[in-house]
Amino acid sequence: MSQQHRTMLVTSALPYANGSIHLGHLVEYIQTDIWVRFQKMRGHDCTYVCADDAHGTPIMLRARQEGIEPEALIGKMNAEHQADFAGFYIGFDNYYSTHSEENRAFAEDIYLKLRDGGHIDRRTIRQFYDPEKEMFLPDRFIKGTCPKCGAEDQYGDNCEVCGATYDAAELKNPRSVLSGTAPVEKESEHYFFKLSDFTDMLHDYLQQATQPEVANKMNEWLEAGLQDWDISRDAPYFGFRIPDTTDKYFYVWLDAPMGYMASFKDYCKRNHLNFGDWWDQGSSAELYHFIGKDILRFHTLFWPAVLEGAGYRKPTRVFAHGFLTVNGQKMSKSRGTFINARTWLDHLDPEYLRYYYAAKLSGGIDDIDLNLDDFVARINSDLVGKYVNIASRTANFIVRHFNGELLSTKEYGDHETEGGARIIAEAFEQREYNRAVREIMRMADSTNQFFDENEPWKLAKDPAQKDKLHKVCSRILHAFYVLSIFLTPVLPAMSRRVARELFGMSRDFIWADLDSFPEHINPFKHLAKRVEPGAVTAMLEASRESLAVTESEPAAGPLADEPVADTIAFEDFARVDLRVVKIVKAEAVEKADKLLRLTLDLGGETRTVFAGIKSAYAPEDLEGKLTVMVANLAPRKMRFGVSEGMVLAAGPGGKELFILEPHQGAQPGMKVK
Repeated sequence: MSQQHRTMLVTSALPYANGSIHLGHLVEYIQTDIWVRFQKMRGHDCTYVCADDAHGTPIMLRARQEGIEPEALIGKMNAEHQADFAGFYIGFDNYYSTHSEENRAFAEDIYLKLRDGGHIDRRTIRQFYDPEKEMFLPDRFIKGTCPKCGAEDQYGDNCEVCGATYDAAELKNPRSVLSGTAPVEKESEHYFFKLSDFTDMLHDYLQQATQPEVANKMNEWLEAGLQDWDISRDAPYFGFRIPDTTDKYFYVWLDAPMGYMASFKDYCKRNHLNFGDWWDQGSSAELYHFIGKDILRFHTLFWPAVLEGAGYRKPTRVFAHGFLTVNGQKMSKSRGTFINARTWLDHLDPEYLRYYYAAKLSGGIDDIDLNLDDFVARINSDLVGKYVNIASRTANFIVRHFNGELLSTKEYGDHETEGGARIIAEAFEQREYNRAVREIMRMADSTNQFFDENEPWKLAKDPAQKDKLHKVCSRILHAFYVLSIFLTPVLPAMSRRVARELFGMSRDFIWADLDSFPEHINPFKHLAKRVEPGAVTAMLEASRESLAVTESEPAAGPLADEPVADTIAFEDFARVDLRVVKIVKAEAVEKADKLLRLTLDLGGETRTVFAGIKSAYAPEDLEGKLTVMVANLAPRKMRFGVSEGMVLAAGPGGKELFILEPHQGAQPGMKVK
């Protein structure tokens, strides 16, 4: 099984530091981690780096909403992201941030090289400006009517209904999602990267560096003619200032991919490596990016062109994957299927998700579906009923009858491993994890069939069959050992337990372990338990409750002040029963940063309401006050209890949040008109 030694740098797309990691994100990080672990098992020099994407308007606005500095926000999110990734055994060699001095240096250096090479243009443009918020609006902060299909409430860069892409100026009836006002057009000088300078290079590069379906899609951009890429944004903006300017900043998508370089630069500094050995043109190292298909143009057009223009090497390959659906549909907050990583970790084994994704993932860009009923059945059948079952049924025969001593393969006849190893190694290399899992489970089926056919429980009762029992059980455990090596990239924690606890090894499995076989086995210890459907139900319910809590608090993201998308009839509004209430009691909610539990007197009736106003009010400031509530809102079950209505409040958030207070002559229970 000898092979040429390879040096590789592998990255996953940088998660944005404005939200939690969810199951959709994890498709990519699990896919990448499996590939990296496989390469390391094969003995290659493979380094896996990533970082938080920490710049941009949404970060700035969310930090402002929370009343903290952007640096504090991205620091908090970085710690949360790393904890979630570690929970799923994502083995980064370095995890960093784009808000770093290394990233600043790369952004400035690359920009100056592009400018000096004649690839930067400056010109005045007209763009949307929010006069109320006094800032230029990114496309995603403008909504309106799609100019192609007429769909309402679409973003300023693409339509989620018909899939069309367009300029924000083409939107009909545009409005700012920050203030709800109609934006105005205003002139500003911007900096552009002349992407068309690299058309010929990109045409050749796409053929060799991307999947065929990706190359075909990106060639449509080339055939339409590449447009200059706006790489600047106006102040206020959280990011790096463009050299020789006072109020212009690098667009987040220019410096974000440089986070790959910055993270690796930090890794090199701490491990005394030469950065240029991986990133200089002519480098023999391999460079791989794993990304989602939604960011293809940035990684297969803009990024390689920027690297080429600045004199750096380009990625060897860019591997794209599809999206995740849950139970055949987009992840849904109302159904509880918009599941954060932490919610899964609170209820289910993270390696079970790794296995299920592996069983679904191919080397293409097709979407994969997490069918939760199928998930329960597959884990219980494959991992518990087939794989773990082999060792749990067999190990104690060897321990009890032969003091744990195993025969060598020469003593019982070789087991089919070499052919399977070639198939599985090739499948892992090509990212065809579903094919690898099918072959592994085929071998597990074969091994279980061999167990059933030879009936070791009967052999153990017949002293004359002791030699056969030893041979049969040794062969079965050899197969389990081999299967454990094959599953190591997918199930690193379970594999580690098998290697160290069952086979008594002092290290984790490597691929070369297929060439040898241990001589001893320890008593079997429990490895995995079946998934109970109730655990999945509990996770979905917890996800719904978690999102309900979030939605009951002031919105924390950039769309916090977004107005209602659709109008309602007066009759609909007239159904809302607004009542004066007295706050009898107010108290903080344990483990909730923004919630207060209010006991409200509705004129002889008492209601409990959870309100996200803790940032503006201390409990003692509220008791005895009159306010207004929606009295006929359906009760909502939340993580902390049932909320029986809604207290009305207004304001931009944080400390600037105010409950509605009626005049002092109002009485609890009085209807508000």
